[in-house]
Amino acid sequence: MPADGPEIWFYHLERSSLDQVLPGLLEKTRERGWRALVRASASHKLDDIDERLWTYRDDSFLAHGRDTEPNAGRQPILLSEGLENPTAAQALFIVDDAELGDTKGIERCFIIFDGRDEVSLTGARVRWKTLKDAGANLAYWKQSPEGRWEKAA
Repeated sequence: MPADGPEIWFYHLERSSLDQVLPGLLEKTRERGWRALVRASASHKLDDIDERLWTYRDDSFLAHGRDTEPNAGRQPILLSEGLENPTAAQALFIVDDAELGDTKGIERCFIIFDGRDEVSLTGARVRWKTLKDAGANLAYWKQSPEGRWEKAA
């Protein structure tokens, strides 16, 4: 993956859960006018994310759909297990150790991993090294003690 590919940002969850972090990142993505693709390796994980995006705030929700539903290509946020990008999303969110797949057309990729889970942490380290060796444009974000995201690498 050459350096002219997408920015790939690793988000190391230590103080917050995916349920707490993902909706805010998706809101910021939509504020940029970008479409988002959330990729997980298991359907049950997408079920949890699907429910969370409808209910994460009392006064709001994030419009989204599953790639298995009608009109999936029109969704501003698409949840998928597949490696395709049917909505031409500019932002790709990798959760649950899902495969990165083809990043053509992606502006920014978010690899979100749970630092409290040894398997997830080890997988993220291997992925970082592989992408770094391939010349990818990487950044590493972690939470401050106050819960703010800080770029650490």
